[in-house]
Amino acid sequence: MKKILSALALATIVTATVAQAAPPVQNISAYRHGNLATAQSLSAQAFDYLTAAQVANNYDLGGHVGHAKELLRQANIEIKMAAIYANHH
Repeated sequence: MKKILSALALATIVTATVAQAAPPVQNISAYRHGNLATAQSLSAQAFDYLTAAQVANNYDLGGHVGHAKELLRQANIEIKMAAIYANHH
């Protein structure tokens, strides 16, 4: 039973880590929403630079870069929601 719980805990941690590591997606049409698509692209670029900063500093940045990356993911979602809203109005 302990092995099963340990395996389940490990699987949960790995899943959460992979989800956290995923960069913001770029899925807004530049044709329909040029500015929003550019903003989405720049958030992905910022995410990449933050990842490079983490690597350059041996991931020792006090958790601030991880927090910034999460905020970029959230911003990306809001940008996508703005495009969807614009499509319907």
